[in-house]
Order: sequence, then structure tokens, then C-alpha cells
Amino acid sequence: MTLRYFIVGAAMLAGMSASAEAATWTIDTARSHLGFTGSENGSAFSGRFGKFSGAIVFDPAAPAAGHADVTIGMGSATTGDQQKDGALPDSDWFATGKYPQAHFVATTFKATGGGAYEAVGTLTIRGVTKPVRLPFTLAITGDTAKANGTVQLIRTDYGVGQGAWSTAQYVALQVSVSFDIIAKKTGP
Repeated sequence: MTLRYFIVGAAMLAGMSASAEAATWTIDTARSHLGFTGSENGSAFSGRFGKFSGAIVFDPAAPAAGHADVTIGMGSATTGDQQKDGALPDSDWFATGKYPQAHFVATTFKATGGGAYEAVGTLTIRGVTKPVRLPFTLAITGDTAKANGTVQLIRTDYGVGQGAWSTAQYVALQVSVSFDIIAKKTGP
């Protein structure tokens, strides 16, 4: 019986030490990019979010113990097209008056091999929360981490595109969200 308690205790300590060694990383938003690509009437367009922030707890040796919390300012979306940029904050699209932020929360990470990972969590846009698996590659050099990834979303799953925009007739339902994140180590 004593050996069983010792094994359970050792396993708990090993799990705690893996968590304790996970570093805290803060997104360097000035050097990072969060963008999106969609299609309107068969023509692709791209945009970006100018305001986002987040903290990540991650150790490549123990990815399952990690987590992340990222907030995106939806009113900061720009495409460079005056008409689109004027429409995005409106109630048909992001409804930024009511839903000023989107929120991604990763509850764990999963190694998929060759410096690739998945962040497993939820994405909330316009008050709608859906599970998301966010694939990315990661390179860490000293106190700097660089993560790149792309995920495909269906905009109407989150209520983005109301009324005449709720079908793919004018604007494709699939949106590609990509990121190139630089993060600085801010904790052990």
C-alpha cells in the first residue's frame, strides 16, 4: 500500500514540476500579425486585426500542461478597402458595438511532430463559442518564440454575416485566419 501512495505522489509531483517549468510568453503585438482572407464575388481579399493581445503558458517538453488566452479587438479589422472597412464593425458583420472583442482560449496543446503543434480550445466571436483546433509551427530561440499557423473557419458558425450576407451568394462562408506571432518569455 505504501508503494502505491509513493507512485501516486511521485506522479503528482512530476506533473506539478512539468507545469512549473512551463514558461509564460507574452505576445509582442508590434512584431506579430493576425490576418484573415475571404472571398467576395469570387475575388479574394485579405485583412488584418490591428489590436490583439495574449499570454501563453507553454513548454515544448510538456505541451499538454500549457494554456493560452488571446483577445482580439474586432473593431481593429482592416482590409484596405474603404467599403469593407466601413461595413465590418456593423451589425451584419462583427457587431463591434455589442461584441467588441473575440476571444481564443486554449486549454491544452498537443505535439503533432516536427516542431508542429495544435492549440486545443475555444473561439468566441459575436458571443458564439465553438471548439477550435489551431495548428501551428513553433521555433524558440532564447527568450523569443515564433509561431505560425492557419485555421479555416465558417463565418456563419459565429453569426458573422447577417441578412443578405448569411449565405455564400456574395461572400464565401469559409474564411482563412492566419497568424505570425512573436512572443517574449516573461516568466519561468
